[in-house]
Amino acid sequence: MSAEKLSFQAEVSRLLDIVVNSLYSEKEIFLRELVSNASDACDKLRYLALTKGELLGDDATFAITLTTDAKARTLTISDNGIGMDRDELIANLGTIARSGTAAFVGELSGDAKKDTNLIGQFGVGFYSAYMVAEKVEVLTRKAGEEAAWLWTSDGRGDFTIQQSEKAGRGTLITLHLREGSEEYLEADRLRQIVKRYSDHIAIPIRLVDGDKTETLNRASALWTRSRSEITPEEYKEFYHHAAHAFDEPWETLHWQAEGLISYTGLLFVPGSRPFDLFHPERKSRVKLYVRRVFITDDCQELVPEYLRFLRGVVDSEDLPLNVSREMLQASPVVQKIRQGIVKRVLGELQKKAEKEPEAYAGFWENFGPVLKEGLYSEHGGDREQLLKLARFRSSNGDGLVSLADYAGRMKEGQDTIFYITGEDAAALLESPQLEGFRAKGVEVLLLTDPIDEFWIPSVVEYEGHKFKSVTRGGTDLAKVKGAEKSDADKQEEADNKDDVGSLVALMKLALKDEVKDVRASERLTDSAVCLVADEGDMDMHLERLLRQHKQLDNSFKRILEVNPAHPVIRKLAAHVAAKGGEASIDDAALLLLDQARILEGEPLRDAKGFATRLSAFLEKGLA
Repeated sequence: MSAEKLSFQAEVSRLLDIVVNSLYSEKEIFLRELVSNASDACDKLRYLALTKGELLGDDATFAITLTTDAKARTLTISDNGIGMDRDELIANLGTIARSGTAAFVGELSGDAKKDTNLIGQFGVGFYSAYMVAEKVEVLTRKAGEEAAWLWTSDGRGDFTIQQSEKAGRGTLITLHLREGSEEYLEADRLRQIVKRYSDHIAIPIRLVDGDKTETLNRASALWTRSRSEITPEEYKEFYHHAAHAFDEPWETLHWQAEGLISYTGLLFVPGSRPFDLFHPERKSRVKLYVRRVFITDDCQELVPEYLRFLRGVVDSEDLPLNVSREMLQASPVVQKIRQGIVKRVLGELQKKAEKEPEAYAGFWENFGPVLKEGLYSEHGGDREQLLKLARFRSSNGDGLVSLADYAGRMKEGQDTIFYITGEDAAALLESPQLEGFRAKGVEVLLLTDPIDEFWIPSVVEYEGHKFKSVTRGGTDLAKVKGAEKSDADKQEEADNKDDVGSLVALMKLALKDEVKDVRASERLTDSAVCLVADEGDMDMHLERLLRQHKQLDNSFKRILEVNPAHPVIRKLAAHVAAKGGEASIDDAALLLLDQARILEGEPLRDAKGFATRLSAFLEKGLA
């Protein structure tokens, strides 16, 4: 059969260009990636064979084999795993067939060294072969099928695929090495690389050197060994294998649970955000094994969604080897393991937060928004633990604060935890709603994650202190002890009270179709006006989020608060007092409302009208 020529997906072509032209210093990692992929292929077949034993045939012993040919300048990595058919070859090697394609392309910077580091992170480690190979051939035969397929490419934009012949199942990858890559034909060099990166692989990695065949790795599951026997380097390389990552693990958790339920966990907290962390599917990537046999890397019942950043393995002694998807969903054993994982992980995070607050701050920047999803979804003890782990930025400074820190700094007379939500902490600090709180030294939490709008109504309070948004009406700052007004200011406020009351009444009439109410404000010190939500209405930032995502059609009318001490409000009040029933403030009221909307980052509903009114007031002021 003649070869069929196909083009790479555009993202793959861009990736290959980076790899081929990279000056990356650790090219040896290509072998780690290809061995890791071969190991995964063997694991998948071993699991399928539990119910379809015929797939193994007479070849029941799994192995990965490295073969060199100095004369032909080729290095071959072969396995007897599950193999691929034609469509899988195209999907797996011709496209980035994962949900992270767009994220991957978005991360590419043009810096070859930096971008090559993304290869493993985005699950496309096969292409690292082109750092050392000028041409790659993949001969593969899927278990249970007769047809074999040959995939060939020089990594320059296209590949060919054709039907071929292969004795037995599995995949054989032949690398035609580039000039200068001869070191990967040397047995000692291959031994060194396998020992460094792949010693933990639970499948034998064999090297064929002439007539001699030797096993290069221990071929035992790393997690079954005692922690005292495992070096930090071995843990790191296992993390790279399990997570297909290049970064350093931030934390390593290795434990054995014994008793009614026996299992082993070897889990890692990544040092950086996985690319698919916020993908809508929110899948866990922890692999489930049963008595050292790989079962699945898609057991969503094993780890809650708010811990989906975890990478690693869990090996159960109590689940049946032929466990089905339906059994996993309903299994009390899985639920017990899940509870144990949550308890262990949250406990370790708490220790880290107490002993190494600076390191924990780095973790929180990466994974805090995900952990806060648990505040919304969990109840009872797990939620209480998550509340202790939560960190926030606040109006007090640049550092992160815990809820315990906040509660310990509450002012005399304050019984509420105040917060404000938005998209950017710096912008929130400029919000007019914060002025009165700042004047009294009341700390306000700055919440900038979308999930914040959902977990707070669910949690309601922390240690008896209710959460309250500063953008809501009904905020009673008068009972909070703080900077007191001078006697002169109090007297002036009393003198102007009636005039301001008349102004507010007229503004209500002028804006009756635009706002829910107009009130004199306690929270404003510098700004003339601001908008707030009524007590029972939706928070303003949440409304904007829902409208942006087409989840809300109607908008809530807001309350306009005016600052009685502001010069503009004073002059308007004096104007109303002087003119009495003849006073007209419609244009001024509309201008003040538009000013409040601009401060909230909301679009003007009548930009032309705003411009006309503003021009008229400027003209009068310059006359």
